[in-house]
This record gives sequence, C-alpha cells and structure tokens, in this order.
Amino acid sequence: MQTIPVDVRRLGALMCVVPPEPRVNQETGEVRKDREGNVIYVVGISVRQRDNRRADVIEVAVPSEPHGIAEGMRVNVVDLVAVAWEIEGRKGTSFRASEITPQGAPATTGAVPAGRAKSSGGEA
Repeated sequence: MQTIPVDVRRLGALMCVVPPEPRVNQETGEVRKDREGNVIYVVGISVRQRDNRRADVIEVAVPSEPHGIAEGMRVNVVDLVAVAWEIEGRKGTSFRASEITPQGAPATTGAVPAGRAKSSGGEA
C-alpha cells in the first residue's frame, strides 16, 4: 500500500458530518484494533478545496476515540494521509490521521493541526 501525506493547509474548512464511531469488521462484527491494540474510530469529514465550491466527504480512521467531536463541528485533522489500496481486483483510497480535535483545541500528539503552519519541512 502506498501512503501519501495530505497537506491539510491547502483545504478549506473541515467539518464533522458523521460523528466518531468504532470501525467494525463487516463480516465478523468485531471492533477493529490497530497493532498497539487501540480501537480504531472512523469520522466522516466534509472536505472542500479553498478554490472549489464542491465538497467531498471522506471517512478518516484514527487510533483512539476523538473526544468532543459532534456533527456540524469544525475540526482539525492531524497527520492526515491517504492510503491507496487494492484487494481482489478492487481499488480505492482510505484516509488515516493520528488525531482529530475540535477546531481551536490543542493537539495532544505534538503534531500540527489543520490550518496551522509548520515551522520546518512540509507535506506533499
């Protein structure tokens, strides 16, 4: 799988449109966990490029429950990456982040939230 960093600074407002819920294996009904044993949560986020009227909704997986996130809230997405995948002839893109916080709340991972400039380096 190819992982591609997403520069969230180039996006407009990010808004929660589907509140956090645990990711469930559709076949077994089991709640999915990451390698460290953390429950994976999924949040539906509306994303719009600054110069475009069209918005898309993406599901973003995070390694723990995002607290304080509700439908209609603007959010910060930390360390967003797109992951290209292919399984049994099907292809797609999934999205992961290290954290999702309410806009204005400090990130706890030490990473830079959406809309805030990094002091060094950059993402593609």
